Amino acid sequence: MRYYIIAGEASGDLHGSNLIKELQQLDPSATIRCWGGDKMQATGAKLVKHYRDLAFMGFLEVVKNLKTILRNLAFCKEDILQFKPDALVLIDYPGFNLRIAKWAKQNNLKVIYYISPQVWAWKESRVKSIKQCVDKMLVILPFEKDFYKKWNYDVEYLGHPLVKVIDDFKSSITDRQSSKKTIAVLPGSRKQEILLKLPLMLETSKHFPEYEFVVAKAPGLEDEFYSTLLAPYKNVSSVSNKTYELLNNATAALVTSGTATLETALFGVPEVVCYKGSNISYQIAKRLIKIKYICLVNLIMDKLVVKELIQDALTVENLTKELNDILNNEQRKQQLKKDYADLKSLLAQGGNASANAAKSIYTFLTSYA
Repeated sequence: MRYYIIAGEASGDLHGSNLIKELQQLDPSATIRCWGGDKMQATGAKLVKHYRDLAFMGFLEVVKNLKTILRNLAFCKEDILQFKPDALVLIDYPGFNLRIAKWAKQNNLKVIYYISPQVWAWKESRVKSIKQCVDKMLVILPFEKDFYKKWNYDVEYLGHPLVKVIDDFKSSITDRQSSKKTIAVLPGSRKQEILLKLPLMLETSKHFPEYEFVVAKAPGLEDEFYSTLLAPYKNVSSVSNKTYELLNNATAALVTSGTATLETALFGVPEVVCYKGSNISYQIAKRLIKIKYICLVNLIMDKLVVKELIQDALTVENLTKELNDILNNEQRKQQLKKDYADLKSLLAQGGNASANAAKSIYTFLTSYA
């Protein structure tokens, strides 16, 4: 079989790489062409474009980079036609992938979506288009099956792929690598979001001199970009490509909203969720998005498990207060421990999500062969 897989960010690259490995097990003769990152490329798949050239965050940034996005779309369509895949597998990244899905359906390609766009958060009407152009939708959040059911669209819940990824990582670590008291700082993967949040996170380090604040650098961003930001602080250091090692040793964490909040919770690390966008992007998003929380942990549990500091609430004063609470309030720490255990139980229900996804995709395609 010939598979064309599109992921547009770091988390998609991770889940895409694990999907590819499982597909290769089921279909040893698989030919795979992809958009993604280093992890997908490491599987032996042919990488066409790296996600670092695709990641634009927020409404304003998308508008400013519209020409590049349109060029990427045109190139992608041409590349797919030349490759002639048996299936197009789209991983999250909805702004780009939903446009490709619509075009692909018009060109009689089989379209499988792995990791649903967050249509439950905003622009719910996109479900109509998804029903028309996606042959199979595979979801990883437990509430998504019920969400799609009300639209009369049958989707398949796989469990969450991070559960196995993190369990496998933990079992491969024989001992804790550091006796230092560490605060993990996960400021995101895009320059514009890092510049808005990381200075506030770093300034907080001054209030916790007994802790080492360790910044997880994003793959693809140059060292000089970080060194300028980190230079003024004594108890701050950084790591590259070692986010899981960092979380495995961390006492607490300051985390940008997104997949990292879920990874932090699955490592059992108390966290404060940080979000700050450009003011225009935030004002637009606030009017469009219809969810109670921005953090996946809170959304899945349907309650406030971890504190969210959003936009103007993201200040050094608030960060200091919340970090102090999760470090020193025993009652809060015990509650977090219980909530994290419940969260993991919920996400593990489907079993090995990557293997489930590969099996579902392969079975679906062979039924047409």
